[in-house]
Amino acid sequence: MAAPVESPAPPARLSGTLGVGSIVFMVIAAAAPLTVIAGTIPLGVGAGNGAAFPMTFVLCAVVLLLFAVGFCAMSPHVPDAGAFFTYIRHGLGRPLGLGAAFLALATYTAVQAAVYGYIGAAINELVTSFGGPSVPWWAWTLLVVAVVGVLGYRHIELSSRVLGVLLIAEIAIVLVLDVVVVARGGGAEGFSTALLDPAQVVSGEVGIAIMFAIASFIGFEATAVFRDEARDPQRTIPRATYLALVVVGVFYALSTWAIVSAWGDEAAVAEAGADPATFLLRTFENWLGPVGLHLVTVLLVTSLFAAILSFHNVAARYWFALGGHGAFPGACARTHDRHGSPHVASLAQTVLAALLVVVFAIAGLDPVAQVFAWMAGTATLGVLVLMVLTCVAVLAFFARSGVDRRVWHTRVAPALGLVGLLVCLALTINNFATLIGGSTGLAVAIGAVLVVVFLAGVVVALVRRPTTADGTDPDNTDGVARRTPRENV
Repeated sequence: MAAPVESPAPPARLSGTLGVGSIVFMVIAAAAPLTVIAGTIPLGVGAGNGAAFPMTFVLCAVVLLLFAVGFCAMSPHVPDAGAFFTYIRHGLGRPLGLGAAFLALATYTAVQAAVYGYIGAAINELVTSFGGPSVPWWAWTLLVVAVVGVLGYRHIELSSRVLGVLLIAEIAIVLVLDVVVVARGGGAEGFSTALLDPAQVVSGEVGIAIMFAIASFIGFEATAVFRDEARDPQRTIPRATYLALVVVGVFYALSTWAIVSAWGDEAAVAEAGADPATFLLRTFENWLGPVGLHLVTVLLVTSLFAAILSFHNVAARYWFALGGHGAFPGACARTHDRHGSPHVASLAQTVLAALLVVVFAIAGLDPVAQVFAWMAGTATLGVLVLMVLTCVAVLAFFARSGVDRRVWHTRVAPALGLVGLLVCLALTINNFATLIGGSTGLAVAIGAVLVVVFLAGVVVALVRRPTTADGTDPDNTDGVARRTPRENV
């Protein structure tokens, strides 16, 4: 008698009971609201469409909400963690899906590296402002890498609690400024109305304004990455996605409007253009005094830390996904016996981040003007490409499978979102040299690296095609979600 065939072990799964609030905290933390207020708003106001920049956040939020409609409609039919990777694989096939996974990992690693550069410089500036010693930025950054590595190794709930505390603090200080400005009726010119004037919204360098605004939302799409760790993913993921977008969009638009009102339209543009690095700090000092200035300086560092931790968790889950898919060593798909975390994947991301910091330090790169600018620009371009591919995947998936007949959710909204994202992508490519603060040659080189990373994923998918025990192709082509022992996403 033949021996019975053992059933394959079930794929490793992450565990957790994250609710809507916890996931929203993590994705908004990734957006780093205070960092956006301090870094992006001065650039959008000073170099973009001026005092009307608050409306740019609203327009970008609308485009991303249209993207989210199809994203969330497809979510119940793709019940696996992995976000971009999973959606694109189910909609456009495994080669493009794995190419997207490689690109996503590179993108999130780039944005994490960007913030690592910024936080090293910010901590040193904070310490020296209180009379402490000046230390090379990379020393502070490597310390942060170690702390993030410890938190990423443990259960996701710990990271969620840390991010929740830090996020509340950074949002609270900005809201205090907003309330004070509104309570006093704005600055000398009263409240700004430029955001309500269509002529001013499209004035100046509106392309640059849109480019900086869309970059401020990076991270919201990571809600789907935490699917396995959500309490009720069918309801939690869509709610968290919509809520994160609305909260971030309203917060950015309201706070930018309050800051512009605090200065007055012309003065805000002049001040932001003259010295964007200190624009927010001067605003807080003028309206909240020295105490407000010290608080926002400290909270800017915690905002950066929250963003790094959130992006670390996202990147680690891509390592985990690629390990389960067979593209990376299988050890990356292991979960910790006690923490239920992707501990090997988290360690891999920690080592990669540390290596990048060492390389940047040896190369003598400036942590803000070069590391932050180059890596943040790379991430913006990568995320836009991934969202465009996801929109196409959503349209293709529903057209082929027919599992959802709602026209708005499966056709109209995704198509409108695709058009909006293509416009944002075209503007970003056109202004990419400005975004990274470098030359056209550097912009072309970064774009080429992203293309090579994407193609590497496609090649791996074609060379290492997985099959089930009976030799059949496990890829989903009919709208029915399936798993194999080698696939977690």
